[in-house]
Amino acid sequence: MERVTYTEQGVKKLENFNLQVYAGEIMGLIPVNAHGKNAILTLLQNNLPLYDGYIYYGGELVNSWRGAVKKSNRVSVIQAQNRLVNGMTVADNIFVLRQGFKQYVLHTSILKKQLQPFMDDIGMDISADMRVEKLSAFERVVVELLRAVVVGYRLIVLDEISIFVSHDEMEKLYEIMRRYTKQGFSFLYISSHFEEILHICDRTGFLCNGRLQKVVQAQDMNRRYLRECLEGYDRNVWGYPENRHFRQAGREIFLEGELEGRGRVRKFSFTVREGECLTLQAEDDQILQNCILFLTGEESRIKMDGRKMRIGMDKEIAVVSAEPTTTMVFPEMSYMDNLCMGLARRMPDVWSGRKIRASIRREYAQILGEDTFEKSIEELSERQKYQLIYTRIALQKPRAAFLIQPFMGADMPHRRFIWEMLEQLLDRGIALVLLSVNPLDTWLVAQRTLKLGKNGIFEEKQEFEEHQMVYSFMKDKR
Repeated sequence: MERVTYTEQGVKKLENFNLQVYAGEIMGLIPVNAHGKNAILTLLQNNLPLYDGYIYYGGELVNSWRGAVKKSNRVSVIQAQNRLVNGMTVADNIFVLRQGFKQYVLHTSILKKQLQPFMDDIGMDISADMRVEKLSAFERVVVELLRAVVVGYRLIVLDEISIFVSHDEMEKLYEIMRRYTKQGFSFLYISSHFEEILHICDRTGFLCNGRLQKVVQAQDMNRRYLRECLEGYDRNVWGYPENRHFRQAGREIFLEGELEGRGRVRKFSFTVREGECLTLQAEDDQILQNCILFLTGEESRIKMDGRKMRIGMDKEIAVVSAEPTTTMVFPEMSYMDNLCMGLARRMPDVWSGRKIRASIRREYAQILGEDTFEKSIEELSERQKYQLIYTRIALQKPRAAFLIQPFMGADMPHRRFIWEMLEQLLDRGIALVLLSVNPLDTWLVAQRTLKLGKNGIFEEKQEFEEHQMVYSFMKDKR
């Protein structure tokens, strides 16, 4: 991509953007903010009209400001969103659903034989007959990657894969990527975590406001000038551990429940203190999904200090879903009604109590903005929606709040803002339990980590102490 300027509805998404990915390379991309990221992914796959610049694929011009030469490019993008076809097998998704496949009678035995060498080459054992909806998140990523390899897509984009793939599975994925780079395939690896990028990528670019702010070679990622060139990233990420504070934890809360999944019931129990932040790290995506179903089910119940309660109804427990700005705000309701939903669990008469609502407005107008109360939900910015959701939790003031992958889909400025919102909840004495599969997402705010595996909770560790060593190592390298 050479000097590309791209606009959508009159808004510049990319301006004078340059990106080169070489054959057999793993190129990293860190979005300092998300502006322009979706535009890059769109233009890599589809040759939409450009305001300026040129795009080449395999040395061939495919798009320019004069007009597109080709409609689409042979580029695969793998994200959290599943692009496989449910109801069909692994072999069908890899071989049948590809351009140029012309057989009318499918010979499953032949498809199995065609797939097996690819599985053997990367050391995986995924049944060709398995329907894709039964695959784990990691297996699904591998199948999508194999489909791209079989079709001959020489550039494969992995976008924030680690948010739903565990650490051990990511190590296996790195091995598969390195194996294919030796065969000439290229990868664009997008992640907000510098530690991941440093581990796998040959070069790294920093995306900021629709421009590639800096491209750094692997051997230069430990140079001091990296910090000087990337002040915004340094301030938002590396500076946070130096500025965080520890609060005095309050009373201990004992939580216990049962997770159902794959025909068995898995019991769990753990303690967390009021004002403490704890990460509950799922061992794999299947366990994570079971946890999500448990926390969001209409009849889900949990014991808190021996007392049974319904998670969705009790005032002492709150749940914040993943990507809450799309799942926890309701456009048909006013801003004030959205704000008071949690408070209604403690004070049911808030809906009819004008004095209560007026008091809330006076108290929070200085924080949220007086004009915000007059806006419709559609008019709110992403930041204002986050603020609405976390202020709702603060008003409810539960003893414990479960947050499902709280940083999912958030760019670096929004991550920093979420960190600050979590700190405010902790200061109110609310115990926070962050549900995640990637410890890098939560280590900046969590004090402890509990791993949730197939046999229950195990391996407790002091989160900040362990990752402080990683932070210190990164700081020394700078």
